[in-house]
Amino acid sequence: MTELLSPAGSWEAMVAAVQSGADAVYMGFGAFNARRSARNFSDESFAQAVRYCHLRGVKVYLTLNTLLTDRELSEAAELLRKASRMGADAVLVQDWGVLTLAQEVAPDLPIHASTQMSLHTLGGANYAVDLGMERVVLARELSREEIAQICRGCRGEIETFLHGALCMCYSGQCEMSALIGGRSGNRGRCAQPCRLPYGVNGPCKGGHPLSLKDANLSAYVQELSEMGVACLKLEGRMKRPEYVSVITSVYRRLLDEKRGPTKAEARQLAEAFSRSGFTDGYYQGKKGAHMFGTRPENARWPEEWFAEVRAEYQKEHFSRPVTMHCTVRKDAPAALSVTCAHHTVTVRGAVPETARSRSLTEEELRTRLSKTGGTLFSVRQIRITLDDGLMLPASAVNALRRDALEAMEAQLLAMPARRTYPASALPDCEEAPSSPRLTCSIMKPEQLTAELIACRPDTVYIPLELLDTLDLSPYAGQTTFCAVLPRIFRTADEAYFRQTLQNHAHISAVAVSNLGHLPVVADLGLEVRGDFGLNVFNSRALLFLKQQGLSTATVSFELRHEQIRDLKKYLPCEAIVYGALPLMVTENCVIANNAGCRCQQENYLTDRTGARFPLLPVYGHRNEIENSKILFLADKPDYCRVGLQYARLRFTTESPEACVAVLRRYMGRGDWLPPHYTRGLFYRGVE
Repeated sequence: MTELLSPAGSWEAMVAAVQSGADAVYMGFGAFNARRSARNFSDESFAQAVRYCHLRGVKVYLTLNTLLTDRELSEAAELLRKASRMGADAVLVQDWGVLTLAQEVAPDLPIHASTQMSLHTLGGANYAVDLGMERVVLARELSREEIAQICRGCRGEIETFLHGALCMCYSGQCEMSALIGGRSGNRGRCAQPCRLPYGVNGPCKGGHPLSLKDANLSAYVQELSEMGVACLKLEGRMKRPEYVSVITSVYRRLLDEKRGPTKAEARQLAEAFSRSGFTDGYYQGKKGAHMFGTRPENARWPEEWFAEVRAEYQKEHFSRPVTMHCTVRKDAPAALSVTCAHHTVTVRGAVPETARSRSLTEEELRTRLSKTGGTLFSVRQIRITLDDGLMLPASAVNALRRDALEAMEAQLLAMPARRTYPASALPDCEEAPSSPRLTCSIMKPEQLTAELIACRPDTVYIPLELLDTLDLSPYAGQTTFCAVLPRIFRTADEAYFRQTLQNHAHISAVAVSNLGHLPVVADLGLEVRGDFGLNVFNSRALLFLKQQGLSTATVSFELRHEQIRDLKKYLPCEAIVYGALPLMVTENCVIANNAGCRCQQENYLTDRTGARFPLLPVYGHRNEIENSKILFLADKPDYCRVGLQYARLRFTTESPEACVAVLRRYMGRGDWLPPHYTRGLFYRGVE
């Protein structure tokens, strides 16, 4: 049976979801989840919420799906232990360090791979399952055919988003909020810059080329269920409880009745919340400008209708049906057995007396046992075994019923004992080098020149899709060439990736940024390096990647220099120290949507301040949005003192001559400066 999963950003939203028909809810408590601005739960209220949900047969999933620093991991470990002891049914994670931490400190707590892991291929999903994750939440950008393919081949459960807000960037790969405002979406603080106005190849005139409409897959509920999706997820932990109630109740009916929405239900979904309507573009495989929309800042909630919705979900709609078998025999305590949802409990009460005037009848006993008001239970069937000539006071029967139902409630809340452990101390590691070696990455074929190679960078990173356009043989032996796999790809691309890597003898290393890359590059005999898309944020993540066979790791550029310094360097670490940092990687082509197909020309976004953000075409007719200012640290030697093995210069729109000038400046030869530059997050970090 397909599970319906609803958001619970507050106690009232949790009640709304449960009373409206959710099979499970997802919520956060503590500081570490991807909706830190929601009214998340305290320890006490989370425990009460688990009790509330479990009594009604609803599961509770803890969201712990953010990137954490080394200093935050001890608090996360305690949170995991608490959640496991409280009975959480699973935890969603993004961070590789949190994954291994959860497996160590709360080994009986099931783990789900958050959509923040950016998993979008069959190989990535199965790799996550092989790592011990029971369920994989797929990226929102997949089509119906791609979802079906992954469902057919995945060894674990698949969860997909069904309704709600769509991010412009692939989840887990967005840095726009972090770099522009210091509020990291990867740490639950997204400021939603994609909802702001921008211009494309011109001034900002109020257009919203990054603001996607909300997803609405109500027409495909039965199709998704039949293709094997285990869980359908509704987005909205920042939304009002009334919204949660409306969408949950509509999708509950669609699932139960195996049908699409009526006109009235479609209208309800739109009135609850929309941005110029809805989209099913990704699911249909039909991308384009029609998928975009906005919601006016002064848009009003339908308060009158929401008052009716609120009054409805505040009622108790649950009734757990039970069957009873009551035995009243001479010279033996009265006994009552209650069965509910495959659980059976038996309690014993008073010994009946011999009747002095009138004997207890089956009808009287049945009437008293049926009085379950004030509880979550309703009596479906009662069997009675009653000897003649006996008397049992009403108070004794009531006590028998009350004790049995309390015992059943305890049984429904009971869970197998779960193990919890302290986190073990991390092992020692080798001392980090005193200064890094320079590497560089290119995005255009013309940036690879003899002059660049003459500067002897340790490694040159080349996008895999450029390899067939380049002749590397003249530079053999002068540097290491590392192929960079596209951050976003599809299962169908894997064979092309492997074949391309095998065709180029001068490639000795490959950079990966997704779990789905690892099965692609297995057994090719190449050195495997971790790229920035892996979001390495703590020492445990480095240790995890080492265990997966990686030889190096690029640390997140959201880390401050002190945080990089304090990482235990289980792998040789690399950091980007120059370049226009990537803000987003998008499935929708912003260029084509707004300016036509002119990907080989210069394209850019313009914000309200006039800042220009380069729009670059990347593999699969996708876009990468770069920061408007260049990260420049050549005059700040601090990056040489944080234990890096490698320091990367990231060339995007630079001319071949500028690439050489930048490399020479970082080598201490020359005084080149970019016209507009930033120190990025190297000194200020993120929230």
